[in-house]
Amino acid sequence: MAGLRSISPRVRRWVRIAAGVIVIVAIVATVGAGPFIHGLTSVSPLPVLAAVLLTGIATASAAWRWRVVAAGLGLELSWRGAFAAYYRSQFLNTVLPGGVVGDIHRAYQHGLRSGDIALAARAVVTERVAGQVVQFALTAVVLASLGLTSQFHGLGWIIGGVAAIVVIAVAIVAISPRGRLFLRRELGMLRQLFRDPGRSAQIVASSIVVVASHTMVFVVACLATGVHASPAELVALALVVLSAAALPVNVGGWGPREGAAASAFAVVGLGAGAGVAASAAFGLLATIALLPGAAVLLADRIQVARPRRMPAQPSEEQITEHLIEEVNA
Repeated sequence: MAGLRSISPRVRRWVRIAAGVIVIVAIVATVGAGPFIHGLTSVSPLPVLAAVLLTGIATASAAWRWRVVAAGLGLELSWRGAFAAYYRSQFLNTVLPGGVVGDIHRAYQHGLRSGDIALAARAVVTERVAGQVVQFALTAVVLASLGLTSQFHGLGWIIGGVAAIVVIAVAIVAISPRGRLFLRRELGMLRQLFRDPGRSAQIVASSIVVVASHTMVFVVACLATGVHASPAELVALALVVLSAAALPVNVGGWGPREGAAASAFAVVGLGAGAGVAASAAFGLLATIALLPGAAVLLADRIQVARPRRMPAQPSEEQITEHLIEEVNA
């Protein structure tokens, strides 16, 4: 464990990027570049409009969840600030390698404003974890509703694989006494946070809206690329693919998502190429829908560039190191 801690954030970032690149290369070697091209060229104004609206709903709901969690931990967070920061973080997660840079930036900026970087980092981690837990639960419910005897029961193996990766990651952290102390401290804070039924209901409700909105964007991508399946089947496929997309080993969001899509669509008989095309269309739609986050980022830069002297924005490595030091203090 000590060896893992000694690896610099830059090296860990490049390992995550390399893993995403390997997945993409493997997919291209298997199905060719055609499905990627088909997915990207299938995007038209109507799907873009639907994606923009659905992403706006998802972002507002995620900001609501973040504010509820932050308030439960004793941190103030305005609605306007949370909404803008969440758009910015999603945009950064989408266009930068690793898929977590935006969340790191969001936690750091909130920590600077609130005066407690460690607690702000926990708020971000908690609200993201809560969202993933709800997403896994919804995925399990949808797959179960389709029946274990249907061809969709094979999708359970993909979800099981994602869950296994999460379990292994937690087990690695728990190897050392320091890691176990960290986990006990975080679990204690989670119990305190979710002790309030009203707060818990808000977190679950907002997470359901977030998952449903992103799921519908993927369904829109499927329809745009000509995937023929029932609405329930498209929702199940979307949930499985988005669960895999949460793994922070990607290149601007690309990698595990396409791998899971290829596998999931192949399992149900729709073809790996159809899955890759739908995932590529989803990736483009998501990027376009998150352009308001780029506007927020640009506004931040303009504000920093004003005549009065402001501190320089830290690099990703500096932010990551700062968060690690604060959380492990």
